[in-house]
Amino acid sequence: MAESEAGTTAGQDIARLVTAAQGGDEKALTELISAHLPLVSNVVGRALQSHADVDDVVQDTMVRVVRGLPGLREPERFESWLIAIAYRQVQLYLRRRRTHLQRREEIPADQPDPDGDFAERTVTELVLAGQRKELSDAAEWLDDDDRHLLSLYWRETLGEITRTQLAAALAINPKQAGVRVRRMKVRLEAVRGVVRALVASPRCAELSRVTHGWNGKADSVWRKRLTRHVRTCPRCSRHGRGLVAPEKLLLGVVSLPVVVEASATSIAKMVAAAAVVTVAAGGGFVYTVAESPAPRTDSPAVVRSAVVTPGAAPAVAPTTGAAPVPRPSAVRPTGVAAADIFVAPNGSDAGTGTLARPYATLAKALAAVRPGQTIALRGGTYRPTAGLIIEVDGEPERRITLSNYRAERPVIDASRVPAAEWTVTHRASYWTVQGLEIKNSQSHAYACTACQFNVLQRLSIHDNVRSALTLRDEGTVGNQVLDSDFFNNFDPTEGGRAGIGLGIGNGAGEGNVLRGNRAFNNADNGFDLGDWASPVTVEHNWAFGNGVNRWNVAEWRSNADGFHLGGGNPPPAAAHVLRHNAAWDNASSGFTSSGNRGALQLSNNTAFRNGADGFYLLDAAGCTVHDNVSAGNDGAPARLGDCPAQRGNAWLTGDGAAQFRSTDPSAAQGPRAAGGVLPNVDFLVSPNGAGATMSAPAGN
Repeated sequence: MAESEAGTTAGQDIARLVTAAQGGDEKALTELISAHLPLVSNVVGRALQSHADVDDVVQDTMVRVVRGLPGLREPERFESWLIAIAYRQVQLYLRRRRTHLQRREEIPADQPDPDGDFAERTVTELVLAGQRKELSDAAEWLDDDDRHLLSLYWRETLGEITRTQLAAALAINPKQAGVRVRRMKVRLEAVRGVVRALVASPRCAELSRVTHGWNGKADSVWRKRLTRHVRTCPRCSRHGRGLVAPEKLLLGVVSLPVVVEASATSIAKMVAAAAVVTVAAGGGFVYTVAESPAPRTDSPAVVRSAVVTPGAAPAVAPTTGAAPVPRPSAVRPTGVAAADIFVAPNGSDAGTGTLARPYATLAKALAAVRPGQTIALRGGTYRPTAGLIIEVDGEPERRITLSNYRAERPVIDASRVPAAEWTVTHRASYWTVQGLEIKNSQSHAYACTACQFNVLQRLSIHDNVRSALTLRDEGTVGNQVLDSDFFNNFDPTEGGRAGIGLGIGNGAGEGNVLRGNRAFNNADNGFDLGDWASPVTVEHNWAFGNGVNRWNVAEWRSNADGFHLGGGNPPPAAAHVLRHNAAWDNASSGFTSSGNRGALQLSNNTAFRNGADGFYLLDAAGCTVHDNVSAGNDGAPARLGDCPAQRGNAWLTGDGAAQFRSTDPSAAQGPRAAGGVLPNVDFLVSPNGAGATMSAPAGN
């Protein structure tokens, strides 16, 4: 069989295993994991130089692979997807390790961790004799991105990955990857000449003058200065001649073996066991949700989303690039006034992406954007025919922004996106997404998977099937969801048991915050934090009207809660922090632990007129409950488990009308205040200060 035919057959076999595993075949899942564990072990082991934590990172990678497998829409791309996940887990581990060491002052805060860069560790394996040693020294002069690319190119040269897999690890297409590789090789060749010139004996006198005052460390400033000299100096330029091509040197390097104590079979079985709650027998996806807390920090400038009046169908803006006429009840959202890339419904993807010649599709803009840039969506309705993917990472000081333009209102109508695809899959970090409306998804409207340090604000996501917004998977860290509305989500096949507002689940990750949001009129839970193992901070959010049969379903089975704080099999113990939230008119309880035995902290929350208990926390252990109010609920005001810290709560058996300035929710359920923050109302405001503060949080 020809080599290409063999490769095709192998790829088809892998695709068949992936499809079978997605359908609930545990044997196929175990075989898939066992077959690819050596590849992941080799990648991670070389990156960490067989550090003691290699097994942990490999295990975390494979667990994440299994959990994400149901969402993989292209089984034939499994290996590319796998390698990208492995690299991301290594980067996450090294960032955490570097931060830990800096905090312990084991390394100076302004110095790189000597073990802390995946690409750097890969390149240092090239320290051999002759030109291989020179190649390794030259690699130290490259920027981080080029060292990362060199490490991937090395693996491609050794036949361990394909160009497609290399491109996937960089979140670009193969053609762009080829351009990146060529440019990297040009820079590498230039600094190879510098390395030779610096060690030449005798050294060029002019080079000695140029290097006067240099501390001997490789950095970008000196690289450019010395490269310029070597290129123009008649004597030094000779050092760049006669160099062996990098790929020929790389082919002489043998991959180092990686010691992994656990066998492939044992890890595969462990990972497969962890997947039981993820891959259902019928090929379905077992969906749960949860969150994790972050200290309140100053975030990038916030652009509030337009409010959508509960129960009212949002008006659809015209499909021209002009600013739409705002609805009378809605706040005009303030978007960005300038941008690097523009998109408009009447644009063209053959355009330049400027204000004068905007792109027509958001997909085109997402593929073109780079760190530090801003994408502005003009007003009107966008109707994508495939799911949108956000996978280009921003940087801490160069965030990427996706926003509405000025006061215009862009609407993403997902009715043409196939039911097997999520409308937006967000995998990237350091983004700010604001001022968008998304509706009519046949699945999840917006899924943030293993994303980090993003701000999602002033969004209006409604009338979708599975959920409005979901944060999920291991490594979802430091995200903020602010001042957004999630409503009218309903799965017609589930009779009220699916269709949530905002959820976080299927993983763990610290530092996630929900603030100033409303989840209402959904078929299932308003806020759902099931199967999330890390604490989430939930403050100044409102959940109302969830679980009510607004769709006239004959056999309605919803037991929706306002704030659903647990779930999973078994439910992880997560000490979520809830303060100044309110839940009213939900079909089941206002706040429920739902199996979560973590040390929940609830303060200044209000449960009013819910169909079951106000607060159901019987599962919680060591919880803190103070200054909460429960009134008018059909069940008990509160059912508390092991909550030793209780004080200042008002558990009222009547309707509590006398305890509040107002029990009329119309203002709270109406338009948001200026800037898109929650309206300042008297509804459920307690004269004694207990319960939720029914207004926008200070400083929000």
